[in-house]
Amino acid sequence: MADTKVGEVIHFYDKISVAVVKILAPIKVGDSVKFAGHDKEFQQTIDSMQVEHESIDKAKKGDDVGMKVDQPVKPGDEVYKA
Repeated sequence: MADTKVGEVIHFYDKISVAVVKILAPIKVGDSVKFAGHDKEFQQTIDSMQVEHESIDKAKKGDDVGMKVDQPVKPGDEVYKA
């Protein structure tokens, strides 16, 4: 089964290791996601997400959410539900 693309990285704050992701399909805390970039990919579980500094449990299409990431990512990296 092909992975479902759920978002795209639009910004990355390296000091706090947070990616801002434009959401293309619903995701929720606890989901396993895969970040795929130009030079690497890795998988992680979503521990927390925020919209406008408010913690949320799920994100819907069109949201821009901040999420802690285990490794650096770059704008343009794609996010898939794993």
